[in-house]
Amino acid sequence: MVMNNFNNSDCLISQLGFGCWGIGKSEWMGTDDKESRNIIQKAIAEGINFFDTALVYGEGHSERIVGEAIKESGKEVFIATKIPSKKREWPARDTSKLEDSFPKKYIIESTEKSLKNLNRDYIDLQQFHVWNDKWEKTDEWKEAIYKLKKDGKVRFFGISMNDHQPENGLETAKTGLIDSFQVIFNLFDQNPVHKLFPYCERHKISIIARVPFDEGALTGNVDPSTDFPAGDWRNDYFRGKRKMDVKLRVDEIWNDVKDYTSSMSEAALRFIISFKAVTTVIPGMRKEKNLNANLKSIQEGPLPAHLLEELKIHHWSKNFYE
Repeated sequence: MVMNNFNNSDCLISQLGFGCWGIGKSEWMGTDDKESRNIIQKAIAEGINFFDTALVYGEGHSERIVGEAIKESGKEVFIATKIPSKKREWPARDTSKLEDSFPKKYIIESTEKSLKNLNRDYIDLQQFHVWNDKWEKTDEWKEAIYKLKKDGKVRFFGISMNDHQPENGLETAKTGLIDSFQVIFNLFDQNPVHKLFPYCERHKISIIARVPFDEGALTGNVDPSTDFPAGDWRNDYFRGKRKMDVKLRVDEIWNDVKDYTSSMSEAALRFIISFKAVTTVIPGMRKEKNLNANLKSIQEGPLPAHLLEELKIHHWSKNFYE
């Protein structure tokens, strides 16, 4: 497993991380807690040491499962979690005020809840689950970070950027208080490459690439006949003719990558790790077969430079979360 330095520190984290939204169960159907714990332990055994969860995933359920599984493994790992906006809005609206979304007391109280769920004394990386760069000049969030770090409750702090807004945080980074950005980056959404990645490389800020498969679209397994379980949020994400749109675009990508990869999901992961700005990529892995496939894909390494150039044409400006 390739290991990369987190931020400008001596902490090493695995190039393949583990996204823990799905094991929170609240919006993903067919998740089993025992299976989730087993997969986390297998991931650790395979060299994965970066686990990304959030207080809002199952209202703490994901954090508790992660904490239990890691304790049972007996291994030291790097845990990242997130504080939801007090207003519970995704993304943070342009009109929202920091005092309503992330007041100092709320930041600290949310961190304490996560520590309890994780059964830990400290969080390696605490993140704002959404952000608005207009909040950069407000002192409350800064005071909360200073206190949490001083008290040994948090080692690093970062921002999970609003969906498809990879530059909504760059002003905040200038404070020197941001150690990482978590951002949507995949074969469809390539926008982070233009401004975010160069900035983070210059200033030694880590990039956590989320949604590598575009919620399943880039695995090649979504077409008009695909059915998701009742109650699964992806029924809305892929509503209407979106499945057909995805199918047509993925077929075009496959024509370009089929001579270099064994599957679309492999191409999707290898595309992401081809960018040196990316510290780790965090696909969700609720089944052992997915973990094994992702491990195999990562082992194949980056895609050829000429292919990366060709794949630029597949950028797709969309927002299925709306």
